[in-house]
Amino acid sequence: SRLLVRPAVLGFIAVTAITLGAVPQGSPFVLKLSGAWFYGVPGVGDTTKHPLNFLGLIAMYGGLVLFMRVWYGLIRTLSQVKGVPVRKLVMVLALWIAPLLLAPPLFSRDIYSYAAQGEMMSHHISPYHYGPGVLGAAPSVTLVDHLWLNTPVPYGPLFMETDGLLTSASGHNELVDLALLRLLAVVGVGLMALSIPSLARSLGRDPSYAFTMAVLNPVTILHLVGGAHNDALMLGLLMAGLAVARRGRPVAGIALCALAAAVKVPAALGVLYIGWNWMGTGLPVRARIRPVVTAGLIATAVMGALSVGTGLGWSWVLNLSTPGTVRSWVAPATGAGILLTDIAHLVGIGVSLHTTLSMTRGLGVLVAIGAGVWLLLRSDRIGALRAMGLTMLIIVALGPVVQPWYLTWGLVVLAPVATGKVRTLIIGSSIVAAFI
Repeated sequence: SRLLVRPAVLGFIAVTAITLGAVPQGSPFVLKLSGAWFYGVPGVGDTTKHPLNFLGLIAMYGGLVLFMRVWYGLIRTLSQVKGVPVRKLVMVLALWIAPLLLAPPLFSRDIYSYAAQGEMMSHHISPYHYGPGVLGAAPSVTLVDHLWLNTPVPYGPLFMETDGLLTSASGHNELVDLALLRLLAVVGVGLMALSIPSLARSLGRDPSYAFTMAVLNPVTILHLVGGAHNDALMLGLLMAGLAVARRGRPVAGIALCALAAAVKVPAALGVLYIGWNWMGTGLPVRARIRPVVTAGLIATAVMGALSVGTGLGWSWVLNLSTPGTVRSWVAPATGAGILLTDIAHLVGIGVSLHTTLSMTRGLGVLVAIGAGVWLLLRSDRIGALRAMGLTMLIIVALGPVVQPWYLTWGLVVLAPVATGKVRTLIIGSSIVAAFI
């Protein structure tokens, strides 16, 4: 307990500073529009010259730096002191996320899209065929990023049905709905907090160390909880599925991973790996085909039942390329396409950006698939969890768009086996991603 008091208190101070840094009316870290949150709505005039803006910047970046230092110090402590009870780290988690429950949605406007999509669901409008703009002048629509106003969603039926139920439970009150969506993200992190120690124990690893690497991770705290992304629910169900399968219940594990994929499709990789190792390790590829197919059929049945039961169908699969609408240099495949197009124009070659992006992004997807297959075939030697986590990171890195919270897909999966270079990769990527 004495070892944890100092980092617990300093982490709380850091997160509180980050929360306060988002309060000033000119803060660039949160959306400042009427109805966006319970407080901090800008007044009349130029809010960029508000006297507290500079103090907000200091509080935000100072809190971020302090939080990174506290997290890294806690990792070093737990790498030297084994057997710290996980329940004590759960108390640290609760203390760290408490200020964020009062904070406006941080670093992203995705939660406002969720709220508008939930409104669509509550009015029996399929978000797989229409964008939030179909709601017209509804209060939630004004908060949605214009990029997504007329864009159908790529999320699975489990999340969309839950989203609609939360909107109805809020009484169609925008602010209450936002608070419920953040609590849904906390539930996802809670599932991670339950599953990751169990998974670490089954692998003979220190559960408290894995908990710190994944659940107390700055990207988990600041983006999954602070930004209230549905990736939290996906990862919670995915890690629960992997933990259950590791305990000798592969069918239940596959079902949980299928539920995770019914939130966001990358979790389907968990179904593949459970099927691949269903009959044990050291088997030839031919002996693995049948269990992989069986796992796929179970997952398809679960997702099919959700698709039919919610009345949404399978059309969401056709929208999986929606995130690629974003064109950002942060994604190597997209950045390369933009750079090649600019170079071509400089030398007088009239090639369109769309064509170049299609080529570079397509190449990135092919390389990611190739790397994923290579890791799967060598997963017995590499370790299934390590191979799966690295595959997740490669999919994100070579995908059409890279968002900092996407990195949690791989970082959380890798946490129970975080040693050596993997440990360095998790720490480095987490610190960088928290500042993007």
